[in-house]
Amino acid sequence: MKIYLLSLGCAKNTVDSECLAGALGRAGHEIVERIELADAAIVNTCAFIRPAAEESIDAILDLEQMKLDGHLKKVGVVGCLLNRYGGELVQEMPNIDIWARSEEWDKVVAQLGGCPEIGRCRLPLPSTSRYSRYLKISEGCDNRCTYCAIPAIRGRLRSMPIDIILSEAAQLVREGAKELCVVGQDLTAYGADLGGGSDSLIDLLDALETSLPGEVWIRLLYLHPSRVTVRLLERVASGRQIVPYLDIPVQHGDERILAAMNRHIEAERLISIFKTAREINPDFALRTTIMVGFPGEKKSHFENTLEFVRKVSFDRIGAFQFYAEDGTEAANLPGQVSNATKRKRLDALMALQEEISFRRQELFVGKEMKVLVEKVDEEAGIAEGRSFREAPEVDGVVEIRNIRNGLREGDVVKVRMIEAMPHDMIGEEVII
Repeated sequence: MKIYLLSLGCAKNTVDSECLAGALGRAGHEIVERIELADAAIVNTCAFIRPAAEESIDAILDLEQMKLDGHLKKVGVVGCLLNRYGGELVQEMPNIDIWARSEEWDKVVAQLGGCPEIGRCRLPLPSTSRYSRYLKISEGCDNRCTYCAIPAIRGRLRSMPIDIILSEAAQLVREGAKELCVVGQDLTAYGADLGGGSDSLIDLLDALETSLPGEVWIRLLYLHPSRVTVRLLERVASGRQIVPYLDIPVQHGDERILAAMNRHIEAERLISIFKTAREINPDFALRTTIMVGFPGEKKSHFENTLEFVRKVSFDRIGAFQFYAEDGTEAANLPGQVSNATKRKRLDALMALQEEISFRRQELFVGKEMKVLVEKVDEEAGIAEGRSFREAPEVDGVVEIRNIRNGLREGDVVKVRMIEAMPHDMIGEEVII
């Protein structure tokens, strides 16, 4: 059967979708790039915050209508939305053929026909890059932040043994990966459930660098700041293959709000982490996530966050408004902030960060950097890629001009940066 697989949400969901695609492929099904070619469609849903859940519902309704119109034989819904709202959804959507929670891939295969095989085999989705792949090392989370529904959706922390991670990493490299983005709800918690110590993540990084070809980049995403140590910062900075890039979601810059979020860290400690990173390596690319409009957030608390952002000088920030998620402690806290105020604060934060991002970008004009090429337009003589400073999908890109003949996607080339923009860079290939 030809199957169209729509993956919504975060990078961790992308890994799940690739695992599902692998299971379907082993069972004899074909994953197709366009829904017009499909006999069946499956959507891997996200339910982290309200807009994500709404996007998932809209996608399900669209697929359901395609089935009713005769364009699809079967429609399946899998993933986080079902983990969170399972019973309600099944009752409200009787035309959906397949329902499966995250990682219940054998159930999907069984209902589509075919014999499920045991094992963790991944098949890259047609819409994803072969050269930059996500390596998920854990599932679930034990942090219990008051605004977050992830523990209810994904369960407690479950770390993957190192030998399985190394095997999957090797497979991804054999399939052409030049960059492995290591993901989990919280990388710093890796190994805690396996009896490992505080350096379990460092042990994993040591093992990855020992086992992988030297030209493969390793990028770390999603580290809880309360467990980011000086030793970890130094290990990342000294890595042969680990790029000096850290995604450390702080969520806020005010002491009171951090405590109400149950983040287990003080604002000054946060500042110290990023200051230390830049002392170790001034070029360290630092990304964070900040939430605006948390219950009880007053103007003074928001101003403290703006000042925090100025002090750290992040390369990039992802920001979003607080949503009162069902089942979370924060949903019932007093002092809920109006939508208008949240929107205003979000705009102010991103305007400030655009100025800071541009200043950080300007520091790299004139420098030569390695860039992983992801698109090539030979007729126009330009290409597009990313340096160590840009994570896939969430950050900007590097436009490469005056490219040589024969440049291909997946090549890693040296580029001299010639112009900075708030989010992207422009450079010229250095012909050696």
